[in-house]
Amino acid sequence: MCGRYYVDDETAREIEKMIRQMDERKRQESLQAVRRIAAGDIYPGKDAPVLFGKDGSICCGWQHWGFPGLEGKKLIFNARCESALKKPMFQNSLFHRRIVIPAAWFYEWNPRKEKSTFCRNDMSILFMAGFCRRYEDGEHFVILTTAANASMEPVHDRMPLILERQEIAEWMFCDTRTEDFLHKTPCLLERKTDYEQLSLF
Repeated sequence: MCGRYYVDDETAREIEKMIRQMDERKRQESLQAVRRIAAGDIYPGKDAPVLFGKDGSICCGWQHWGFPGLEGKKLIFNARCESALKKPMFQNSLFHRRIVIPAAWFYEWNPRKEKSTFCRNDMSILFMAGFCRRYEDGEHFVILTTAANASMEPVHDRMPLILERQEIAEWMFCDTRTEDFLHKTPCLLERKTDYEQLSLF
Protein backbone atom coordinates (compact mmCIF):
# COMPACT_ATOMS: atom_id res chain seq x y z
CA MET A 1 0.00 0.00 0.00
CA CYS A 2 1.11 3.58 -0.55
CA GLY A 3 -0.96 6.34 1.05
CA ARG A 4 1.55 9.13 1.54
CA TYR A 5 4.96 10.09 0.16
CA TYR A 6 7.35 13.03 0.16
CA VAL A 7 8.98 15.18 -2.51
CA ASP A 8 11.73 17.76 -2.01
CA ASP A 9 14.27 19.93 -3.82
CA GLU A 10 16.44 16.89 -4.56
CA THR A 11 13.45 15.21 -6.22
CA ALA A 12 13.11 18.27 -8.46
CA ARG A 13 16.82 18.26 -9.33
CA GLU A 14 16.75 14.59 -10.29
CA ILE A 15 13.70 15.12 -12.52
CA GLU A 16 15.40 18.06 -14.18
CA LYS A 17 18.39 15.86 -15.07
CA MET A 18 16.07 13.42 -16.80
CA ILE A 19 14.37 15.96 -19.07
CA ARG A 20 17.44 17.78 -20.39
CA GLN A 21 17.55 15.72 -23.59
CA MET A 22 14.13 16.87 -24.78
CA ASP A 23 13.51 19.38 -27.55
CA GLU A 24 13.31 22.98 -26.33
CA ARG A 25 9.53 23.41 -26.30
CA LYS A 26 8.82 20.21 -24.39
CA ARG A 27 11.73 20.87 -22.06
CA GLN A 28 10.43 24.30 -21.11
CA GLU A 29 6.95 22.90 -20.41
CA SER A 30 8.46 20.23 -18.16
CA LEU A 31 10.77 22.70 -16.42
CA GLN A 32 7.76 24.83 -15.52
CA ALA A 33 6.21 21.75 -13.89
CA VAL A 34 9.44 20.99 -12.02
CA ARG A 35 9.67 24.55 -10.68
CA ARG A 36 6.29 24.09 -8.98
CA ILE A 37 7.71 21.37 -6.72
CA ALA A 38 7.92 22.39 -3.09
CA ALA A 39 9.15 20.16 -0.28
CA GLY A 40 6.31 18.42 1.48
CA ASP A 41 4.06 15.40 1.82
CA ILE A 42 1.86 14.19 -1.03
CA TYR A 43 -1.34 12.38 -0.11
CA PRO A 44 -4.41 11.10 -2.02
CA GLY A 45 -6.54 13.89 -3.43
CA LYS A 46 -3.56 16.20 -3.89
CA ASP A 47 -1.90 17.26 -7.16
CA ALA A 48 1.61 15.90 -7.65
CA PRO A 49 4.43 15.89 -10.23
CA VAL A 50 4.61 12.79 -12.42
CA LEU A 51 6.76 11.64 -15.32
CA PHE A 52 4.98 10.59 -18.51
CA GLY A 53 5.92 9.74 -22.06
CA LYS A 54 5.09 11.98 -25.00
CA ASP A 55 6.35 11.51 -28.57
CA GLY A 56 9.22 9.37 -27.33
CA SER A 57 10.35 11.84 -24.66
CA ILE A 58 10.05 11.71 -20.88
CA CYS A 59 8.11 14.76 -19.69
CA CYS A 60 7.08 16.13 -16.31
CA GLY A 61 3.61 17.42 -15.45
CA TRP A 62 1.13 17.61 -12.59
CA GLN A 63 -1.76 15.21 -12.06
CA HIS A 64 -4.32 14.52 -9.33
CA TRP A 65 -3.60 11.50 -7.12
CA GLY A 66 -6.59 9.18 -7.17
CA PHE A 67 -9.36 8.04 -9.51
CA PRO A 68 -12.87 9.08 -8.47
CA GLY A 69 -14.68 6.08 -7.00
CA LEU A 70 -17.77 4.70 -8.72
CA GLU A 71 -21.11 6.10 -7.55
CA GLY A 72 -19.49 8.65 -5.29
CA LYS A 73 -17.41 6.13 -3.35
CA LYS A 74 -14.05 7.09 -1.87
CA LEU A 75 -10.99 7.93 -3.97
CA ILE A 76 -9.07 5.02 -5.48
CA PHE A 77 -5.36 5.81 -5.18
CA ASN A 78 -3.65 2.38 -5.42
CA ALA A 79 -4.04 -0.56 -7.79
CA ARG A 80 -2.76 -4.07 -7.12
CA CYS A 81 -0.31 -5.44 -9.69
CA GLU A 82 -1.91 -8.86 -9.39
CA SER A 83 -5.41 -7.75 -10.41
CA ALA A 84 -5.18 -4.34 -12.16
CA LEU A 85 -5.31 -5.77 -15.69
CA LYS A 86 -8.59 -7.53 -14.88
CA LYS A 87 -10.39 -4.36 -13.75
CA PRO A 88 -12.21 -2.32 -16.44
CA MET A 89 -11.41 0.94 -14.60
CA PHE A 90 -7.67 0.25 -14.88
CA GLN A 91 -7.11 -1.99 -17.88
CA ASN A 92 -6.83 0.48 -20.77
CA SER A 93 -4.79 3.01 -18.77
CA LEU A 94 -2.38 0.34 -17.56
CA PHE A 95 -1.79 -0.89 -21.09
CA HIS A 96 -1.45 2.53 -22.73
CA ARG A 97 -1.03 5.38 -20.18
CA ARG A 98 1.74 4.33 -17.82
CA ILE A 99 3.55 6.95 -15.77
CA VAL A 100 6.21 7.19 -13.06
CA ILE A 101 5.74 8.96 -9.74
CA PRO A 102 9.00 10.37 -8.32
CA ALA A 103 9.47 10.64 -4.56
CA ALA A 104 12.20 11.15 -2.01
CA TRP A 105 10.55 8.52 0.22
CA PHE A 106 7.19 7.09 1.19
CA TYR A 107 5.57 6.31 4.53
CA GLU A 108 3.87 3.23 5.91
CA TRP A 109 2.24 2.45 9.24
CA ASN A 110 2.31 -0.87 11.05
CA PRO A 111 -0.73 -2.32 12.89
CA ARG A 112 0.28 -0.34 16.01
CA LYS A 113 0.01 2.89 13.96
CA GLU A 114 3.77 3.47 14.19
CA LYS A 115 5.13 5.27 11.13
CA SER A 116 8.13 4.13 9.09
CA THR A 117 9.84 5.97 6.26
CA PHE A 118 11.16 3.99 3.29
CA CYS A 119 13.83 5.29 0.91
CA ARG A 120 16.71 4.05 -1.21
CA ASN A 121 20.19 4.05 0.25
CA ASP A 122 21.87 4.19 -3.18
CA MET A 123 20.12 7.28 -4.58
CA SER A 124 18.05 10.23 -3.39
CA ILE A 125 14.91 9.42 -5.40
CA LEU A 126 12.39 6.61 -5.76
CA PHE A 127 10.52 5.90 -8.97
CA MET A 128 7.07 4.40 -8.33
CA ALA A 129 5.14 2.81 -11.20
CA GLY A 130 1.64 4.01 -11.94
CA PHE A 131 -0.82 4.91 -14.67
CA CYS A 132 -3.24 7.71 -15.40
CA ARG A 133 -6.67 8.42 -16.80
CA ARG A 134 -8.33 11.61 -18.00
CA TYR A 135 -11.47 12.85 -16.26
CA GLU A 136 -13.47 16.03 -16.79
CA ASP A 137 -11.25 17.95 -14.38
CA GLY A 138 -7.95 16.69 -15.85
CA GLU A 139 -5.49 13.83 -15.46
CA HIS A 140 -5.68 11.54 -12.43
CA PHE A 141 -3.17 8.83 -11.46
CA VAL A 142 -2.87 5.79 -9.22
CA ILE A 143 0.21 4.03 -7.85
CA LEU A 144 0.71 0.32 -8.43
CA THR A 145 1.38 -1.84 -5.38
CA THR A 146 2.86 -5.31 -5.12
CA ALA A 147 3.68 -7.87 -2.45
CA ALA A 148 6.11 -6.56 0.16
CA ASN A 149 9.75 -7.56 -0.14
CA ALA A 150 11.97 -8.43 2.84
CA SER A 151 12.64 -4.78 3.74
CA MET A 152 8.92 -3.96 3.86
CA GLU A 153 7.43 -7.12 5.38
CA PRO A 154 8.03 -6.17 9.05
CA VAL A 155 5.72 -3.18 8.58
CA HIS A 156 3.19 -4.02 5.86
CA ASP A 157 2.36 -6.76 3.35
CA ARG A 158 2.13 -4.34 0.39
CA MET A 159 4.48 -1.78 -1.12
CA PRO A 160 4.72 0.44 -4.23
CA LEU A 161 6.10 -1.12 -7.41
CA ILE A 162 9.55 0.50 -7.52
CA LEU A 163 11.32 0.93 -10.88
CA GLU A 164 15.02 1.33 -11.54
CA ARG A 165 16.09 4.48 -13.40
CA GLN A 166 17.03 2.44 -16.48
CA GLU A 167 13.56 0.84 -16.55
CA ILE A 168 11.57 4.08 -16.76
CA ALA A 169 11.53 4.53 -20.54
CA GLU A 170 10.64 0.89 -21.14
CA TRP A 171 7.82 1.06 -18.58
CA MET A 172 6.36 4.11 -20.31
CA PHE A 173 6.82 3.19 -23.95
CA CYS A 174 6.92 -0.61 -24.31
CA ASP A 175 3.37 -1.98 -24.07
CA THR A 176 4.54 -5.57 -24.59
CA ARG A 177 6.58 -5.48 -21.35
CA THR A 178 3.77 -4.26 -19.10
CA GLU A 179 2.85 -7.67 -17.70
CA ASP A 180 6.51 -8.50 -17.04
CA PHE A 181 6.89 -5.39 -14.91
CA LEU A 182 3.81 -6.31 -12.90
CA HIS A 183 5.67 -9.43 -11.67
CA LYS A 184 8.80 -7.51 -10.71
CA THR A 185 10.13 -7.68 -7.13
CA PRO A 186 11.18 -4.18 -6.03
CA CYS A 187 14.64 -3.45 -4.69
CA LEU A 188 15.30 -3.55 -0.96
CA LEU A 189 14.72 -0.23 0.79
CA GLU A 190 16.10 1.46 3.88
CA ARG A 191 13.63 1.83 6.75
CA LYS A 192 13.68 4.67 9.27
CA THR A 193 11.31 5.03 12.21
CA ASP A 194 10.03 7.93 14.28
CA TYR A 195 9.91 5.79 17.38
CA GLU A 196 12.43 3.78 19.42
CA GLN A 197 12.12 0.11 20.05
CA LEU A 198 12.34 -0.39 23.83
CA SER A 199 13.82 -3.52 25.31
CA LEU A 200 12.99 -4.72 28.80
CA PHE A 201 15.81 -6.14 30.90
